[in-house]
Formats: sequence, structure tokens, C-alpha cells
Amino acid sequence: MSLTRLIAGHIRGHWRPYAASALMLSTIAVLTVWIPRQVGHVVDALVSHRLAGWDLVGQLGLLVLAGLAIYLLRVGWRLALFATAYELGRTLRMRLYAQLTRQGPTFFHAQRTGDLMALATNDVDAIEMAAGEALLAAFDGTLTLILVLGMMTLGIDWRLGLAALIPFPFMAYAFWRISNHVHVAWADSLKRFSALNQQVQDSLAGVRTVRALGLMKRSREQFGELARDAGGAAYQAQRWEAMFEPAVGLSLSAATVIALGAGAWLVGTNAISIGQLTAFTMYLGQLIWPMFAAGWVLSLLERGRAAWSRLHPVLDAPDGLVDTGTRDVPAHADIAWDHVGFQYPGMAVPALADIALTLAPGCTLGIVGATGSGKSTLLRLLLRQYEPTSGSVRLGGVAAPEIRLDALRRALSWVPQEPFLFSASVADNIALARPDATREQIAEMAELAAVHDDIARLPQGYDTMVGERGVTLSGGQRQRVAIARALLAGAPVLLLDDALSAVDSGTETQILDHWRELRQRHPERSLAVVSHRLSAVMEADEIVVLKQGRIIERGRHDELIARGGWYASQWRYQQLEASLDAA
Repeated sequence: MSLTRLIAGHIRGHWRPYAASALMLSTIAVLTVWIPRQVGHVVDALVSHRLAGWDLVGQLGLLVLAGLAIYLLRVGWRLALFATAYELGRTLRMRLYAQLTRQGPTFFHAQRTGDLMALATNDVDAIEMAAGEALLAAFDGTLTLILVLGMMTLGIDWRLGLAALIPFPFMAYAFWRISNHVHVAWADSLKRFSALNQQVQDSLAGVRTVRALGLMKRSREQFGELARDAGGAAYQAQRWEAMFEPAVGLSLSAATVIALGAGAWLVGTNAISIGQLTAFTMYLGQLIWPMFAAGWVLSLLERGRAAWSRLHPVLDAPDGLVDTGTRDVPAHADIAWDHVGFQYPGMAVPALADIALTLAPGCTLGIVGATGSGKSTLLRLLLRQYEPTSGSVRLGGVAAPEIRLDALRRALSWVPQEPFLFSASVADNIALARPDATREQIAEMAELAAVHDDIARLPQGYDTMVGERGVTLSGGQRQRVAIARALLAGAPVLLLDDALSAVDSGTETQILDHWRELRQRHPERSLAVVSHRLSAVMEADEIVVLKQGRIIERGRHDELIARGGWYASQWRYQQLEASLDAA
């Protein structure tokens, strides 16, 4: 879809305010061209001594009323127009937000956060201006130009009007050349602003790392360089935009010289009167706005085109995860990975191969293995962040794609190794899935996640603001707050993706003991634990060991120890490490 079709569709859906604005602008244009004609009549009447006293006051009063009407109508059309243009901006931002929430990890691997933020700000603003200011300036300028030229050629003298138009083809050629440069310059400016946005986002998100490595000076230098590039690109775009005004000024100056020379000759031959020449020169002055509007409109449209060329590929990107499901998750459903295989795009080696595994209701599944063995991928297929390349994931015998995404996500609570906390209070972060939860319910889940005592020691307790991404909390506290959030959601299946990696072994034991207590109250709830620390899965109903995407061992803790394989050797190593730490 082009920018023209986008704006045309918006106008069709909001034709009333656009029509009202066009009507007000038409009235303004008529009054604007009436004023010089009226001034010409007054001048001729004064020269011939036909106008004096109260008649003169009345004529001047009409001019004042016309000026006041123009002022009020200009306020009216701006209120009507910009409210509608801002509605287009709101719609585009809502579409962009909805599009981003539908995308999976593959989409975000190819996009940068700074670029996406820039699309929602600068780029949408540019499209708003193209749909608002540019559109009505084009209408107003075109209508004023037609009426003014009509009055100059038909209302005064056609020879004088044609003579004054001689410089304008040269101005049109200059506008065409300048607008091409404006488009390229604004495209470069928007791109460089995105890069600057990305640098700020990365620096703030990783501020602790930047400080720890002593990279503040380098970070400032990088920001300064990007800021100079962005400022230089914006300045270059503004320089090209500024070229419109000299083109207008030169053309109108040339037109004025030609008009005065030709007009003097016509007055000398009595072809026109002094009042008509006065009115004609006033009309020439009124051509300043249509000419300036032409440059302004071209600039705004080129800026809007550059922004739309960046925005529409994101809006038109296919959904990373198509929700074609129509069914709910069956009650007390088991979860089965039915000979599942998966290969990440662009990777030569499969991440998972022929995984056959079942998590029964009320049971605990432990998933262990070396780094890169496919543990997290197994959970991500269940969450439908990715689709299997072979086999299927089933819940209660129903293939995951047949289940509505909202129903699937209500049935699963996922805690990743690096949980995300919002810039809100601790209580609000825990109650994210249940904003109506009472403080007692929030505190109960915090107790189960072994984080209540830590929260109580914070300056404002549960009302303490955690900062962006939970920056004021330690890694272990963030993980436990995320676990409390997942427990409060009350989903029948809890997925812990190495979510205990940042807590000590004592706290880990406490959390798992609390989970067993919760399971006694809700025996139907299931748990899948991905962990590098084997103590986190030793009491699981089944433990699977992954290596290079395949299950190489499975069974209960005692059975795996007895077999003497990878699990047993890793268990002995971790127990030795724990005893050395204790010593």
C-alpha cells in the first residue's frame, strides 16, 4: 500500500471533518481574494473623491470583518483537521503495537528495538503531518492560487496576468529538483535517528555492564558520534527544505518586476486604473502563500513517504505466529511432545530431533543437559514461540495449533532465566496477570517464592519501585519475583526455564518445598523444570537428559544415578562442588 492509498482510505473513513475543513478553507480563500479587489475599489473611489466620511468607515469595517472571519475560520479548520490527523497517528501506533505483540522471536531477531521505537514516534509523526497539514495546505494553496490567478487574469487584465506568470515554470522545475533531494535527506535522517535511538536503548539497558567495564567514555563518544550524524542528517534535510523559500522569493520578485513594468505601461495607456494595479500587486503578494504551500506540501509529503517506506514493511510483515486455533485447552490435560524435531532458521544442525515425551497432570518433569542441548527450545515449542519442523506438541491429545493462543497462554505460566520486570512497584509486578489480586494474595505467593523477606527489607516494601527491567533488585530477587508472579497467575502448568539459576541452594530447596505444599492444595498442577543444577530436579517424577537435541537418558533420580551415565557423573561433580563450597 502506498502513502496515497493510506491517506485516501483515512479520508474516506473521516470525510466529515475533512469536508468541514475544506469548506472553511474555501471560505477563507474567497475572502482572501475579495480583500484586494475591495481595496482596489476603495482606492479608485478615494482618487475620484467618491468615498468619504461614514461610507469610508463602512468600507474599512467590511475589511476588518473579513480579516476577523478569516482568523476564526483558520482556527476552526485547524481544530477539525488536526484532531483527525492525530486519529490516524493513533491508529497507526495501535496497528504497530498489535503487530509487534503478534510476532515471535524470529521477527525480533531481525529488528532492533531502537528502530521500532523510532517508527512509533518520528515516523508516525511524519505520516500524521502528511495526512493533516500537507493535505489541507495543498487544498488551501491550490484553491487560493486558482482564485488569485483568476482575479488577476479575468478580473483585472489577462495580459498583465500572463506576463506575471512567466517565472513560474522555472519555479516548478526547481521544486521538482528540490523535492527529490528532500526525500533522500529525510530517509537518511530517519535512519540515523533510529541508530541514535538504538544506542540510547542499549546503553541504558546495559548501564551496569558499561560502568563495570569502565566503558562510560567510549559510550559517550559513540553517542556523540551518532548524535552528530543524526543532527547533521536532519540539518541537511532542513537545508534542502529551506531551498523552497528562495525559489519562491526569486520567482515572485521576478513576477513583481514584470508586473510593475507591464502595469505602468497599461496605466499609461489607460488600459487599467491605478486601483486595479494596486489590487494586482496585492494579489501578487497573496501568491506568496500558494507558492510557499507548494514547497511545504512537497516537503511534508516526501518526509511522509520516507517514513511510510520504513513503517509499512513492519505493518505488512506476516504474523510470526498465526492464531488459527478454535479450541480450549482440555481440563486436566497431559502435555506430549510427539516425536518433535526443530531446526532454527539459518542453522545447519537441528536443535531437537525425535523428542517423545509426556508430562502428566499433577506431575513434575525435569529437563537437564549441557548448554545448547535444546532444553529451553523444548519449552518454547510448547509456548508456540516456534513451530516444530516435524512432529507435534499436544495438550490433552489436541495439537497446539488447534488451541486458541489466549487459551494456551492462560494454561501455561513461564518463568525464563532472565525474567522481565516492569518499571512499577514490586506488588504490581507480581500481580501482573491478576491486577485485582489483594495484597494478602500477593504476599502469599511471595512467601511461596521465598522472596517475601527480601521485599519486606526494601524501603517501601511491596510499594517499592523496582526501576526499568528490575534494575534495583538482584538477579535472584528478580527471578523469585517472577516466580511469585507465575504462581499468582494460577495456570495449571508452571514452566521454570532455569529460573533458579541465580538463587543459592538453600533458597532453591525452600522454593521447591513450597511448591510441594502448593501441589497438595492443587494436585492437578504440573511443573516442568529446566535446570543446570540437578538438585532442582532430583524429586521430579521423570527426568530427561538432552544432548545435541536428543534424549540420551530418562528416568527418576535414583534410576539415573544407578546407570552411571551423564546424569550420575554430573551429580557427583555438583555434590563435590557443593561440599567444597560448604567447607
